[in-house]
Amino acid sequence: MAMPKDEQQNQIVEAWRIYLTAMEQSLDMLDKDIDEATEMAGICTDEWCEATEHVIDELSNALFSISEPRWSMPEDSEKIKKLKRRVHDLYANYRDVYKKAAS
Repeated sequence: MAMPKDEQQNQIVEAWRIYLTAMEQSLDMLDKDIDEATEMAGICTDEWCEATEHVIDELSNALFSISEPRWSMPEDSEKIKKLKRRVHDLYANYRDVYKKAAS
């Protein structure tokens, strides 16, 4: 038995918001790791740097490939824009840590 269209859309939007929340939590964890690396010069080993850059790339790819449902709310669009800016800023912070470790 098929669900009414509105109920299906509500479920999709809810799942989509859960996904965005998970992305935000991932950025929080990454931000914390990068902040810790800033304080500890020796943490940016080649392995750590490669892994961190890979995570940033994956998060960036996921964020920039999000297709917003046409019925999403303006605050949802704003959240995606903020997350995209945030991943860009995290990459800039990571590059600073990487440069300090390399010198």
